[in-house]
Amino acid sequence: MICLIISGKESFVVNQKLQKVTVTGHVDAQEVLDEVRGTGKTADMWPFVAYNLVDYPYALGAYDMKAPTGFVRNVPQAIGDPKSPEMKMMVLFNDDNPNACSIM
Repeated sequence: MICLIISGKESFVVNQKLQKVTVTGHVDAQEVLDEVRGTGKTADMWPFVAYNLVDYPYALGAYDMKAPTGFVRNVPQAIGDPKSPEMKMMVLFNDDNPNACSIM
């Protein structure tokens, strides 16, 4: 059992299945990592975010087969390649595109 004694922490949730600890509040990430590592466990920042929070979850570097279900890698440039077929299809039916198709 982990007990985190950190100032500014409002709550924390331990998900043993994902081996993930979520800390809520105004805390320093490095302080949380140091506290967890002090228990003898290994700790790193969680590299994944929910796929519905990313604009382009299948962009280069975002999709990871090792990620848990419903998560993609947290990459800063999660933007699709404009030449990819997916992006071309998205722009084809875009309201901002004056040459876009419309379905009536």
